[in-house]
Amino acid sequence: MNIDRTVMAFAGLVILLSLALSQVHSTMWLWLTTFVGLNLFQAAFTGFCPLAILLKKVGLDAGAAFK
Repeated sequence: MNIDRTVMAFAGLVILLSLALSQVHSTMWLWLTTFVGLNLFQAAFTGFCPLAILLKKVGLDAGAAFK
């Protein structure tokens, strides 16, 4: 797996987890969903993603989006 796919999988997992927690625990978990969505949106235009930087340091291969 490259960085692009890992970032998308992690974002999807966090969004689904926060949606589930908002139903079971508190609607305040929707703020996490909002944060992840906004971060994905800004990363599409700027190319800056903190998770991608961390994954690059760990040694994953860069995909087309995070070279």
